[in-house]
Amino acid sequence: MNLRQVFVSVLMFGVAGLLLFMYLQAWIEEQHIESGEKLQQIINQDFTLPPPGMPRRAAWSRSTPPGFSEHKMAISGGRHWQGKADPISVVAASLVSQLSDQQKMSESPLGQFRGVYLPPALHPLNKTFIKGGKWKDVDSAQEKRRSFLHDFCKRYNSRKKLQTHLMHLVSRIYVEDKHKVLYCEVPKAGCSNWKRVLMVLNGLAASAHNISHDDVHYGKHLRKLDSYDLKGIYTRLNTYTKTIFVRDPMERLVSAFRDKFEHPNSYYHPVFGKAIIKKYRENANEVALKTGSGVRFKEFIQYLLDSHRPVGMDIHWEQVSKLCYPCLINYDFIGKFETLEEDANYFLQLVGAPAELKFPKFKDRHSSDERTSAEVVRQYLKELSKEERQLTYDFYYLDYLMFNYTSPIV
Repeated sequence: MNLRQVFVSVLMFGVAGLLLFMYLQAWIEEQHIESGEKLQQIINQDFTLPPPGMPRRAAWSRSTPPGFSEHKMAISGGRHWQGKADPISVVAASLVSQLSDQQKMSESPLGQFRGVYLPPALHPLNKTFIKGGKWKDVDSAQEKRRSFLHDFCKRYNSRKKLQTHLMHLVSRIYVEDKHKVLYCEVPKAGCSNWKRVLMVLNGLAASAHNISHDDVHYGKHLRKLDSYDLKGIYTRLNTYTKTIFVRDPMERLVSAFRDKFEHPNSYYHPVFGKAIIKKYRENANEVALKTGSGVRFKEFIQYLLDSHRPVGMDIHWEQVSKLCYPCLINYDFIGKFETLEEDANYFLQLVGAPAELKFPKFKDRHSSDERTSAEVVRQYLKELSKEERQLTYDFYYLDYLMFNYTSPIV
């Protein structure tokens, strides 16, 4: 065989290999599309909020993905789940089984959970450590809150489309392993003192009163749930007592504004203040533009309601529905800032905390300032037009509904 024949043979072999590769690639892509469509049918459920200004009626569609019953799709409620199989594992196994082998190899485990709906299931609290009738009224209020949120989520939010990875879903949840507690942080609802309590429970401090503000927020002494692997996340979601503490949305908003913009702040003034003043203040002076100090409440609300904000959102005024996902994660205990001390101390009894540990009463910062009350909120709302007040309420509409807060008179 001469050189020319060898060259032709190699060329033909190469062409044949290329054709075979193209055929296989097309076949694999076809399989991906088919399996992807099946997956999307399962995980893509609609969830829409009524636009601002429209009558505030829930507009959530409700449907059960094929192949799933409601109990199979639930994250269990703490240590009392009575099912026969781990519900998270059921979801994972069902979804993964519909992916091609190529997809399983190429996608990260978290990617498989994008869009998965994780509805709540209502389970009784473990009251083993509760003695006597001291907590009867607090317990009754707690059961009403849990039942109200569960019914709300079941009725209005039965199949919410989760547009984020599981890691983001649990990114605000702090872990205390010794007493098996998961706490979702809601800023301006007692979170600083709650983190102090978690540090004491975890043996990191002898007393909550000896822990500084900087240690609480910048010391990185506490682990968050997203720092664990998937097995660690699921185990804790299924077996730990999960709690969230909330606050009237308007009070929380005004409290955040007062804290971040009415006191010197080396972060919020240059990052948020400068951008807000530049966009929303006419004829702003050079000092205000340079320092970002002196943001007015009306300007802050203009920023909040702007669909093209000059700077992003912040956890201190983000909706609770987007911080802790109360209709996706089943919280065993729902505390309120308005009854913070008694709710918190009851919760500590529930989880078997030391009898001497009580929730701190002190104000974390700006202790000389009047607490943000309903009357203080009314004074700030006077700076807004009726339309701005209505739109601000609409912005927190879901938080008002979820936690049964009375809507403000706008």
